[in-house]
Amino acid sequence: MIMSHRCGLGAQLVLLGRNYRLLRRQPILLPIMIAQPLVWLLLYSQLFAGLPRLGGFGTDSYLAFLAPGIAIMTAFSHGAWEGPGLVQDIERGAIDRFLATPLPASAFLISRGLQAAITGTLQALVVVVVALIFGARLDSGLPGLLVILAAAALVCVAFAGFSHALALLFRRQETMIAVGQLAVLPFMFLSATLTTTAQMPDWMQRVAEANPVNWAVQAARTAMLGGDPTTMMINLAALAALAVATETLALVALRRYRRSL
Repeated sequence: MIMSHRCGLGAQLVLLGRNYRLLRRQPILLPIMIAQPLVWLLLYSQLFAGLPRLGGFGTDSYLAFLAPGIAIMTAFSHGAWEGPGLVQDIERGAIDRFLATPLPASAFLISRGLQAAITGTLQALVVVVVALIFGARLDSGLPGLLVILAAAALVCVAFAGFSHALALLFRRQETMIAVGQLAVLPFMFLSATLTTTAQMPDWMQRVAEANPVNWAVQAARTAMLGGDPTTMMINLAALAALAVATETLALVALRRYRRSL
């Protein structure tokens, strides 16, 4: 059992390295992945700088309010767009070759989920650091930063697991791209990413309560601005449970895919 565990861990590390080598072969993606959330952060924080005057934002600084929202949005988007990359692996036969080895089949998906979490968390870190450079305050210091990064990692893994499951079921790039385009914007706008829920219509507030992206945003924003730590921890626990559920769903889809070979 110990040997099997070590082999599985070794396989995950090897596959994690493979995923980043593939990313390195497309160097243009790295600056885009960093620049895109910064464009959202800096442009929106200037365009809507007066929004906190409406009330309910918990701060006079829209930059400080927006930064955790953009950090979470970036991580969530990265996880939600994991599916097309997995479809590429299917089309190239990478999954089939891996499943032919004696290594645990779960290692392939776990490594992809881990890679997504690391990348999404690093993007979130860049967003927060840039916001601090431009004058935002992180009231809870280093512990608050760790909460923001934890929320980013969990929401990324949760949506990556769901995206992987869909990719293994549909196995078509066009379908996954359509799903990604359909899902990302509604999840973002039906949350407190850009504005406080107090400014939303009643029906949107009710939807936001059940939106995992909003759970992550609220946890990160509480860490950024201060607030009820109990609510923050409940949101993180809910995200962790969702991540476990979607990763389990992805593993079920992988077993179904394996039986179809």
